[in-house]
Amino acid sequence: MKLTWFGHSAYRLELGKSVVMIDPFLTGNPSFKGDPAEAAAGATHVLLTHGHADHVGDALAISERTGAKVVANYEICMWLGRKGLKAMDPMNSGGTTDQGEFSVTLTIAFHSSSVMDENGISQDLGLPHGVVVTPKLPGEPTLYHMGDTELFSDMALIEELHHPTVAIVPVGDRFTMDGRRGALAVQRFLPGVKTAIPCHWGTFPIIAPTPDAFVQHMQGATAKVLVPQIGVPVTI
Repeated sequence: MKLTWFGHSAYRLELGKSVVMIDPFLTGNPSFKGDPAEAAAGATHVLLTHGHADHVGDALAISERTGAKVVANYEICMWLGRKGLKAMDPMNSGGTTDQGEFSVTLTIAFHSSSVMDENGISQDLGLPHGVVVTPKLPGEPTLYHMGDTELFSDMALIEELHHPTVAIVPVGDRFTMDGRRGALAVQRFLPGVKTAIPCHWGTFPIIAPTPDAFVQHMQGATAKVLVPQIGVPVTI
């Protein structure tokens, strides 16, 4: 699995012939200085954890440009459908869908999921989720992107059911867990995780500027902490 971080919670996964964009907040992302079209080149899938603008991001534009299938909860898919989205695979909490070289499961997350319309009125977009990506290709790791969430003990069930070995963990505080809670989530409830990647930090002044607290609280843990550089692919 090749993974590229674009700041905030935006990632590109390359699995076999599949190119998977997760929460592709590229345009308007203060942490991302690259070309959104280049970052999402060849995308086959877009996975969305919830409906906030800093996670839906460029999903519609990517799908229009590449034909990528958007995989998200029913409400987000229908909302994007009214904006012109053609390729979609709606699902909801606990569901699993077959995406060819991998499957996607939506897990629970403790957050919110909405969008502001042109009149500044908040529109509900269903429940927020985490995403489990389970490759069918031999030797590839199962990845759990927690989305935006607080710590919750049922992460232990996600461990039991899916056995993720890579976890993407929000640690920016204010809107998600902080670094201490993120480290507790990995160490107490996800003991099978070998690589823990902090996200949702440094994007805006009101969240944690660095993942240092997470790194500190992960000292001595079994899982290795990986803090990728923006736009630099790593192989896991």
